[in-house]
Amino acid sequence: MNQIKHQAILETIQGLNQNYHSHELLTLKQGMELPSRKAVIDVLRALKEILFPGYYGPESRLGDFSDHYAGYRLDRLYDDLRSLIATALLYECGHEGCQLHTDPRADEVCAAFFKKLPLIQQLLLKDVQAGFDGDPAAKSREEIIFCYPGFYAIYIYRIAHELYQQNVPYLPRIMSEYAHSSTGIDINPGAQIGEYFFIDHGTGVVIGETCVIGDHVKLYQGVTLGALSTRGGQQLTGVKRHPTVCDHVTIYSGASVLGGETVIGENTTIGGGTFITESVPANSRVLAKRPEHTVKSPSDKAD
Repeated sequence: MNQIKHQAILETIQGLNQNYHSHELLTLKQGMELPSRKAVIDVLRALKEILFPGYYGPESRLGDFSDHYAGYRLDRLYDDLRSLIATALLYECGHEGCQLHTDPRADEVCAAFFKKLPLIQQLLLKDVQAGFDGDPAAKSREEIIFCYPGFYAIYIYRIAHELYQQNVPYLPRIMSEYAHSSTGIDINPGAQIGEYFFIDHGTGVVIGETCVIGDHVKLYQGVTLGALSTRGGQQLTGVKRHPTVCDHVTIYSGASVLGGETVIGENTTIGGGTFITESVPANSRVLAKRPEHTVKSPSDKAD
């Protein structure tokens, strides 16, 4: 081996080992492992095929065999998800003795989650309808399900939110960050979002953890529902930092609505490019001040 290369690698190993031993964060808890990101994404994909059979995977012939098809898929999926939940709970607890209570808790969480799947499916069908009703470019509801990134992000949010509600560590955030990387839409799994929700175009949308969104709300690309400041760091955990958006609100592209005390009243329209840090009463229209434009013809001479 080249002497320069050998020396560089040797010094690198020494430096890395020093970091490994001085920072416990670089070494997983003894005997513990974190949930597999790939396995979490596989669960999302499998659930998607069950909730919308025929759209995302091999064609299913439901007909008289729908119970058999769903039962076959759910049986394996249940075991996969339960294993991920158990792994996450055990790692958070921190030692192998925790299995005495984390395993039963994993069974409880997984069973409750599966029983919620029909309700999640109903919510998603309303979201599909919202997308179709709200977008004149949509040719069919099937197109919303199969093609629209906004709907895909909402699907993942609704799955992740149920696990977040049951205090499952890691899995909800893995799911939401996968949606973020796939669609450019960042919905924290802790947000509370009502029925008939639609995100049009979607790229750059951010919805914070403590955001509350009512029914029949529509967002466009680049909308931020965020916090005024997070300088308090962990001291702000559990504090409402993000806005409340009431029913039948439309927020156009590039708008920022910030702050935990900010409430956007029902039946309100927020114009594009606005910056809002105070509550807006119901039935309002909020518009950014229109900039002045100067258009010069090619024949105009420069000053």
